[in-house]
Amino acid sequence: MLGRVKENLFNILGEEILDAEVLDLFSGSGGLGLEAVSRGARRVRFVEQEGSARRVLRKNCEACGLTDDEVEHAPGDALLGDAWRRPDGSRWADVAFLDPPYPIWRAPGDRATMLAVVRAVLAEAVVPDGVLVLHTHPKDLRAEDLGLPEGAAPRVYGNSALWFLRAPGA
Repeated sequence: MLGRVKENLFNILGEEILDAEVLDLFSGSGGLGLEAVSRGARRVRFVEQEGSARRVLRKNCEACGLTDDEVEHAPGDALLGDAWRRPDGSRWADVAFLDPPYPIWRAPGDRATMLAVVRAVLAEAVVPDGVLVLHTHPKDLRAEDLGLPEGAAPRVYGNSALWFLRAPGA
C-alpha cells in the first residue's frame, strides 16, 4: 500500500486505533500493523503465510523494538480461520486489516473464498461496531458484492480502494 494511502487510512481511523487490538491479515512485511502500533494500538496479530515475508516482518518488528506483549506472529493462511479465530469463539479485534494480493479477486473460486473470509472475519473476529479495512483495486469489488447498500463506495486513491466495513453491533 502506498504511503499516502496508508496515511489517509490512519487519518480516517483516527483515535479508533488507540489501545486497539489489531488483526493484520496478509500482513507481508507488516506495514499496516506496525503503523497501527506506532499510532497507539495495544497489540497486533500478524497473519502471513509466505516464509520470506514472515522473516522480513520479524526483522521489522525487532527493528521497531516491539515485544511479544505488542505483537503476535501467526504463521498461516489468512483464508483459514485458524489463523485469526480465538479458541473460545470470542470476537476480539477492534480493527482488522485485510490486504490480499489483487489477483485473488480476479479468479472466480478465489473471489468467492475471499468474500466468505470478509464475512467470517466481520462476524467471528471483529468486535461489535469494530472495523475491517479491506484494500482492493477500485475495479475489483462493488458495494453489492459486500452486501452493502447501493451507492456505498470505497475511498479511492488511484489504484487503491479502501472499504471500511463495520461489524454488526451487539
